[in-house]
Amino acid sequence: MQISAKYQAVLEILEKVMQDQYPADNIIKEYMRARKYIGSKDRKFITNTVWDIIRHRSRLEFDCECCEPRMLLLTYLKDEDFDIVADGSQYGLRPLDKLEKEKLAHLNPEVYPEYIEKECPKWLFEKINNPALAEALNTTASADIRANFISREDAKNKLQKEGLFFSFTPYSPYGLRSAERINLQNCIAYQNGEIEVQDEASQLGAILCDVRADLRIIDYCCGGGGKSMMLGALMNNKGTILAHDKNIKRMDGLKDRAARLGIKNIQMVEALKPTDLFDRFIVDAPCSGSGTWRRSPDAKYRLTPKQLKAIEKAQEEILDIAAEHLTFKGRIVYMTCSVLPEENEDRIGQFLENHPDFETVDMQKLWERKLEMPYMFNETRWLKCSPLTTGTDGFFVCVLQRK
Repeated sequence: MQISAKYQAVLEILEKVMQDQYPADNIIKEYMRARKYIGSKDRKFITNTVWDIIRHRSRLEFDCECCEPRMLLLTYLKDEDFDIVADGSQYGLRPLDKLEKEKLAHLNPEVYPEYIEKECPKWLFEKINNPALAEALNTTASADIRANFISREDAKNKLQKEGLFFSFTPYSPYGLRSAERINLQNCIAYQNGEIEVQDEASQLGAILCDVRADLRIIDYCCGGGGKSMMLGALMNNKGTILAHDKNIKRMDGLKDRAARLGIKNIQMVEALKPTDLFDRFIVDAPCSGSGTWRRSPDAKYRLTPKQLKAIEKAQEEILDIAAEHLTFKGRIVYMTCSVLPEENEDRIGQFLENHPDFETVDMQKLWERKLEMPYMFNETRWLKCSPLTTGTDGFFVCVLQRK
């Protein structure tokens, strides 16, 4: 493809992404799936350019003082030769008009406000209240996987034979990490179920659920079943894990995923009976996903204050359900992939206020017993991971039990 045609493809994708209705990852995949004639190198160039523009969206909008996709692209390309990158060829980017040239000649000269500098919507930047964290959430994430039913040493060796190079994650004893994003669909170890994609923080969340085969366990907001799969492996296919999600369609791929990974102790349920009680009520709660912005930087622009309030209400309701379905010595394991206090420590504080018979489990003792390594965090009521502290996605874990 000519360079102008590549940027035209970038523009076509951006026009859909900037509507802030659907995840950019899905839009990119659908665009490429419909254009199989685009070669692998061109796909990589187009995809990387789209993500780079998304990661610098706030600055680009500030510079050109608008949010129109073409103008953002032109601002991104302001130092390029427009006779080449916008040559007006049959499949290329059309040439600049007079107004566009004037805008590029008079881009906003003002200094970036801090929230623009950190590439974060102002209202979310204020909630995070940590400029360094906001900046870290706009970096590119590593590719984390975990070994499944084999040691991570064996998994690392098998991947190396396929030309894929991973290092060990520092905390999870099952985790492996690559600095680059890798497509594992053609990987033999992946096809054989010997590895699974999972961020290290999520792996830690599963480990801290402290499951055993003799416990009655439910993964209440299981989604695609990532936690359930790891729990099944940790239990060596013994006992039973009930998997539930309010949106049943989210569980569509669970059976095929379990079959690939050799997980046989997961049972899907659509609803709970009033008499159902559990020793581990695992709540991987619906959340803003702010902890995963390194992987989905477009998500921060789709989130609204109204949506966040609705999410907080759902989290509160789910925690109340968990309390109703817990055995006397049972535990609620509350997790989010968020860095926002409203979804994490504030939500726990509200729950404890409404349920004074509950308390938090000492996370340091749990960590050191399950992971057999020193606890490096100051807070023991809950665990907060982030790109700054653990080099992982933003992730929150709190374990609750009756006093």
